Amino acid sequence: MAMNNQFVIITGMSGAGKTVAMQSFEDLGYFCVDNMPPTLLPKFKELVRMERDINKIALVIDLRSQVFYDEIIGMFDDLKKNDDVDIIFLDSSDTKLVSRYKETRRAHPLARNGRVIDGIQKERELLENVKKAADLVVDTTNMSPRRLREEVFHNFESTDTPHTFHVEVMSFGFKYGLPLDADIVMDVRFLPNPYYDPKMRFKTGLDKSVFDYVMHSEGAKAFYDKLLDILNFTLPGYEKEGKASLTIAIGCTGGQHRSVAIAQRLSKDLQKQYPQYPVNITHRDIDRHKGKGEN
Repeated sequence: MAMNNQFVIITGMSGAGKTVAMQSFEDLGYFCVDNMPPTLLPKFKELVRMERDINKIALVIDLRSQVFYDEIIGMFDDLKKNDDVDIIFLDSSDTKLVSRYKETRRAHPLARNGRVIDGIQKERELLENVKKAADLVVDTTNMSPRRLREEVFHNFESTDTPHTFHVEVMSFGFKYGLPLDADIVMDVRFLPNPYYDPKMRFKTGLDKSVFDYVMHSEGAKAFYDKLLDILNFTLPGYEKEGKASLTIAIGCTGGQHRSVAIAQRLSKDLQKQYPQYPVNITHRDIDRHKGKGEN
């Protein structure tokens, strides 16, 4: 039998930010389920108890149906008997909710053929007792999505939660295309190319002779120092802005020599300077057709 689970129930007004809140819990390592009918909650709880690897769950529950509303408070009480449960209610002013619906051009679920404000007021009346039962009420009227994410992290990030911000360092070859997920792309094709030395042509930047050749070549130290200086300045800002990860792609022609050497050193230096950030290294094209074309 699995240990008691930690449940977070995310509910509240439509348009108040439930999707953003759910995505934030995903980044905190929660198993998330969106728009679960409350009547399925007991069965879901039973299934989760059989799964040892799932102990933190966030559920977005839509309470706009009168049928669901009549039973939900009792379901919450039952869930709290054996589990650690927190109910988050997201609220916002009527004016702000109307504005958000106007921006997205969506109809309110409770007023598909009528005025948005009528649907909002009807939903607010329906959810009055649910709001009173909530453990945490968050007013998102003046909150940006980033600020709501910070609020979730502030209240639910535990000491055993893996750090959510991490750095991906990647080497690649321009001849095989740009990485689609790169946030920062640096081109090191201006550095002397080890490919033209027969002794290094079929080696990679992981080999000491190639690594030393690249790092000691003209312009390499100045470039690397400037790159590291830029990253030292920007990395904390990326994390503060709410990014979950930053992918830094270093490219040369074929992705086997220059880019590999620079990326390899960069990943090690970043890990030393920022032990709080997991740093992963990938050499995308290192095994592609060695010897065919420039690198």
